[in-house]
Parts: sequence; structure tokens; C-alpha cells
Amino acid sequence: MKPSTIVVRPAPGRKSRAIVQLGAITVPAAIGRSGRTAIKREGDGATPIASMRLISGFRRGERNGRLATPLPIRRIRGDMLWCDQPGNANYNRLVRAPFDASHEEMRRSDGLYDVCLVMDWNISSRARNRGSAIFFHLIRPGYEPTAGCVAVSLADMRRLLPHLRKGTIVRVL
Repeated sequence: MKPSTIVVRPAPGRKSRAIVQLGAITVPAAIGRSGRTAIKREGDGATPIASMRLISGFRRGERNGRLATPLPIRRIRGDMLWCDQPGNANYNRLVRAPFDASHEEMRRSDGLYDVCLVMDWNISSRARNRGSAIFFHLIRPGYEPTAGCVAVSLADMRRLLPHLRKGTIVRVL
């Protein structure tokens, strides 16, 4: 049976670094610039200490082609956005351009979302200001901190993807 839980542990030395483990696979990662928190708030730059289910994912097809994973993955289109405006009815949801409220572009030029997995943080049961767009995505050069997500290299993501499916737990300790 394939491992069903990804464990994200703090790495020594820097609050924005972590170690991701799935069975025998262990890889370095970046987390939020503010480290981890048990009380997540929109814009705090922290990764929630929680167990979150993987729901689905997105990919930049022209950059990555097909990905070997049983997780449902959609190709990112130019009009895909993610609402991060707490007062909006679409808060923490995928929306389509044009969209006037605050949002993130899914088709980022920096490549962070070239592979972007959606974790069930504040999605199934949404609450204003509890945080939005908490994803498992690709890393910035030098393992720079995220805004609250978990990020790994493309090579490490490709190692993890074949073992991931809808419902896999990402447990941030």
C-alpha cells in the first residue's frame, strides 16, 4: 500500500524551511516566511499547523506535459485566478478573469504554480480571514520562503506525484 500521509516537519536553522517525508522519500522544502502557526490568518505569511487533504492540482502543460499521478490534475489556463479577498463570496476559490476582487494568477510567470496541488485548507468549510491559496507547489530558487504554502523542487515534486491521490493527507507539524 502506498503511503497516505505526507509529513512536513520544521527543519533546523530557519523557520521558513521544512523537511517533507512520504514513506521512504525525504526532501527539503520551504514553508511560510513566518514559519508555522496554529492560528492561521490571511496574509500572516505562516503555514498552518494542520492535517490537510489533497483535493486536486493544476499544471502548466506547455512547461511540464503529463504528470504521473493518480491525483486529478487540470491544465492551467490564462483566465484561471484564485480569490484571496476575505469579504468576497468567492474567497479561497478558483475564479475566472476578468475578476475585480483581490486574487492570485494561477498561470504565474515565476513558475511556482507550474505544478500546484490544492490542499483542503479553509476550502470545504470556509471562514473569512483564515487563509487562502494554501497550496503544495514548486520552490523559488534558494528555497526562499512562501506566503504560507509548502514548496519543493520540480524534481522532488515528480518523485512525490506518483504516490499522491485525492485524500492524501499533508500533515504540517
